[in-house]
Amino acid sequence: MKRAKWKKLLRPRGSVPGLALNDGSRVAVVGSGPAGSLFSYFLLEMAERAGLDVHVDIYEPRDFSRPGPSACNMCGGIVSESLVQLLATEGINLPATVVQRGLDSYMLHMETGSVRIETPLHEKRIAAVHRGAGPRDLKERKWESFDGYLQKLAVEKGANLIRARVDDVSWTNARPQLTSQNGSPQLYDLVVVAVGVNSTSLKLFQKSELDYQPPQTTKTFIREYSLGEETVGRYLGSSMHVFLLDMPGLEFAALIPKGDYVTICLLGDALDRKLLESFINSPEVKRCMPPEWGADEFGCQCAPRINIRGAPQPFADRIVFIGDTGETRLYKDGIGAAYRTAKAAATTAVLEGISAGDFWRHYRPTCRTIGIDNGIGKVIFGVTNQIRKRRFSRRAVLRMVFHEQQEEHRRPRMSLVLWDMFTGSAPYREIFLRTLQPVFLASFLWHNAVSALTSMRIVSEPTADYRQRR
Repeated sequence: MKRAKWKKLLRPRGSVPGLALNDGSRVAVVGSGPAGSLFSYFLLEMAERAGLDVHVDIYEPRDFSRPGPSACNMCGGIVSESLVQLLATEGINLPATVVQRGLDSYMLHMETGSVRIETPLHEKRIAAVHRGAGPRDLKERKWESFDGYLQKLAVEKGANLIRARVDDVSWTNARPQLTSQNGSPQLYDLVVVAVGVNSTSLKLFQKSELDYQPPQTTKTFIREYSLGEETVGRYLGSSMHVFLLDMPGLEFAALIPKGDYVTICLLGDALDRKLLESFINSPEVKRCMPPEWGADEFGCQCAPRINIRGAPQPFADRIVFIGDTGETRLYKDGIGAAYRTAKAAATTAVLEGISAGDFWRHYRPTCRTIGIDNGIGKVIFGVTNQIRKRRFSRRAVLRMVFHEQQEEHRRPRMSLVLWDMFTGSAPYREIFLRTLQPVFLASFLWHNAVSALTSMRIVSEPTADYRQRR
């Protein structure tokens, strides 16, 4: 980017060199979802190691111990295996009270049949979680909120939790000033915005003098069904059920088992009631659910928007946007992107400085890496859409995965590609490069040819396998 354009994106005062956190500096974190809580945790930990006494205020009006929409972060609630490992290296181990169900496989469903994709190395490392305490019809609280758990870790590190919404953002003597509900204006040395793209608080920063441009978004739909833990285990087991159906406008669809609940998660820019009903009433979905299941008997539902293209410049002097308000992973592993941006922003603030120039040099590379990888992800999902439109190609994917899963000595090339696409456990670049390997391409083209030339009898094997093992 040319220097003149870069200056234009900064707030009018321009980047002030030499801005840094010192003893007694005050930091405000607006929002305590995963990005906000992890930033607070990392900042306080690094500041302590650097010998800095920093005060951190977290503004969060929601109480994650309460069930229902008021405490929900509107997310499918899948924590990828790679993120579980990264959190463990930070000393953050998710307790059993947070994980509703450990997932050890994926079930891929198409009109042509279904096939199971086992967890690599047969380890249960994928976590299905509730971001809040659970849906509004929760009768018995058995688990802890994922977001609430991370918030608690930040508070234990020394963060001060303010249960209030920020109502106003202004600048006084080149420092950001926040005013919350029933509170007096507070001056800060650094403000970290982690409210998510669905929060009304984000508009406060758009209206300020920052020239902040929010991310581009697309539609999602989430609905929770209470079936009981025994029923969920009987019909969905410990698998996440993913659907690759020929429904125009539907980018991704899944059923996620979570304790007593099943979460339906849909994603696509053309989502509407007609598309939702077509998916819910499809034979592929009905085969996964109990016969007495009523599609209209749900506990909670929401239609949040998600980030599909990051903010052009998520920072200025004394302010940085992280998680969904800055840059996140396309479609998958948004919590993992929250971890990465939170840690990069905290590292920059403590070790480098808090000016726009500091964030440009040391925080922007993390956002840029995620953004470039998302560009590759769009190519992958574009190819997936073309496969979805062709019945013989869908059958070829199913057939290839089925044979890989049945033969222990066969390298599961397609299985690994799909696994990492569904979980977000690997960068899109890595997934794309795997699909360009000559052996992968030759095998996929072979299965396409066989699927196009053979009769429909070929699909009976995967479908039978699913029914036996469910």
